[in-house]
Amino acid sequence: MEPIPLLTPYEMGQHDLSHRVVLAPLTRQRSYGNVPQPHAAVYYAQRATAGGLLITEATGVSDTAQGYRDTLGIWTPEHVQTWKPIVAAVHAKGAVIFCQIWHCGRVSSYELQPGGKAPVSSTDKGVGPQMSFDGRLEEFSPPRRLTVEEISVIVDDFRKAARNAIDAGT
Repeated sequence: MEPIPLLTPYEMGQHDLSHRVVLAPLTRQRSYGNVPQPHAAVYYAQRATAGGLLITEATGVSDTAQGYRDTLGIWTPEHVQTWKPIVAAVHAKGAVIFCQIWHCGRVSSYELQPGGKAPVSSTDKGVGPQMSFDGRLEEFSPPRRLTVEEISVIVDDFRKAARNAIDAGT
């Protein structure tokens, strides 16, 4: 019988995966104040397998990156510390975990932005309403186009978030 490709090992850089089934990223909206909660360790550990790969839920790179309530962050020392037990729980199962870092850009609202300011984006064109996970129609505030000088700030947010994710163990 031919091996099922999905269940065959795969060498991914420095990681030797025992199969090719991956926990895909998603947006769970289960944090408070953008801080990972202890139940996240249980969630990810339940989905971890020896030699498996998990990609975390969307994790904000800065306070301006937020577009949905109760999503995780990785831009503060507190975030890094609260990610560590989650990563440790996954590693204890022999799995690999990557942190999906993101910035929502224009998909946000004044309410989620620091100081109630407009979301920042590459454009000043708004995005239409979307159905929320709980069935509500979610409206987004008109964004403000970044200046050329501000782009480097967002790039630096991603750099810092990536470093923080590594420091957390992912």
